[in-house]
Amino acid sequence: MAEKTDRRIRKTKAQLRAGLAKLMNEKSIREITVKELVDKVDINRSTFYLHYTDIYNMLDEIEKGLLAEIVHAIDAHPIGLNENTFPFIADMFSILSENKDICMALMGPNGDSTFIYKIEEIIEENSMQALNRYFPHPIENLKYAYAFCLSGCIGLIKIWLNSNGSETPEHMAKLTYQMVLNSMTVFADFKRKTAQ
Repeated sequence: MAEKTDRRIRKTKAQLRAGLAKLMNEKSIREITVKELVDKVDINRSTFYLHYTDIYNMLDEIEKGLLAEIVHAIDAHPIGLNENTFPFIADMFSILSENKDICMALMGPNGDSTFIYKIEEIIEENSMQALNRYFPHPIENLKYAYAFCLSGCIGLIKIWLNSNGSETPEHMAKLTYQMVLNSMTVFADFKRKTAQ
């Protein structure tokens, strides 16, 4: 019986999440009401309030869940210029693919820029540790090379999420990995040439 209840709760939350994603593609989170959301997904208001206190609480719970998945991916494959880099990127694209509707909404024009900032912060903290190990001495321009890679990855993700193309998460992970690797190789060459 508990499993049936859990399945029902998951289904209800998934419906609410899908409805919120659709509404966020149309308007700002500040403009979305509980009534509008429950009407869109044909669920009673009381059912919504069993799970969330308001729209902001719902969005916060969704974002925390996604951030937890990203942290788990980092823990499983610590970021670095090593064999873990590709599996981490592949995990990231799997997370994005499995949560495409809400990720599109969060990264879209009506999305939550603080959510993107939190992702960048988590990845930067882990990436810079790895880069500092790879480049052990203080390096001028490392922060710029990193920012270039991160901004490029975010832009690539936004385009992929919003396109109806046929690129698989695996394809996008390979493309991203190659671009990041090439950028860091060019940066290492630049560093070597300027040191001479």
